[in-house]
Amino acid sequence: MLFVRYENWKSYLKYYPITTILFVANIVMYLILVFNGGASDNNTIIRFGALTNVEGMNEWWRYVTSLFLHGGFSHLLFNDFAILVFCPPLERLLGAWRYALLYLLSGVIGNILSVAHYNRLGETLLTLGASGAVYGVYGAYLYIALLQRNLMDESSRKTIYALLAIGIIFSFASGEQIKINWMAHLGGLVGGFFVYGLMARILKKRYGRS
Repeated sequence: MLFVRYENWKSYLKYYPITTILFVANIVMYLILVFNGGASDNNTIIRFGALTNVEGMNEWWRYVTSLFLHGGFSHLLFNDFAILVFCPPLERLLGAWRYALLYLLSGVIGNILSVAHYNRLGETLLTLGASGAVYGVYGAYLYIALLQRNLMDESSRKTIYALLAIGIIFSFASGEQIKINWMAHLGGLVGGFFVYGLMARILKKRYGRS
């Protein structure tokens, strides 16, 4: 089972440095929000990098910074738990920097598609959170589960399918009280699937030439 963690904290830091950095960065940025007006205050989250499609405040860097901001403790807890448990095997498989690239690209792709979707609807978007990037990791695992089955055991494969099923249901059935940017989730998932697929093909060709 890929997603059962047996490491002590020293081994975890050694084997999964990027995952650790992402985990800690989310906590640090959440605390910064809390001590500067609160994560539920729109002015505060925009000031520190939330993504919006409002003209004049839709700078390119927000597509990245918004991935490290969260709108509440439960939001942070959900995403950081996913990072802590589900991301490590992918970091070991890809290596630290390719994994970091996949994580960030997936989140950015989710944000790009999210902005395009809300622009098409003519609605205002204000979004933040690591969910798009986390779903990018799930997208990479989906590629492995479907097309590289020798790299994943059956229990892990079922876990991924269950995670995606629950995520899809929750994204579309959450109601008005819990505002979920389902397009960022879907965009991150698709982005992670194709970014990982591209990386896998490049690595396969490189190893083939070697």
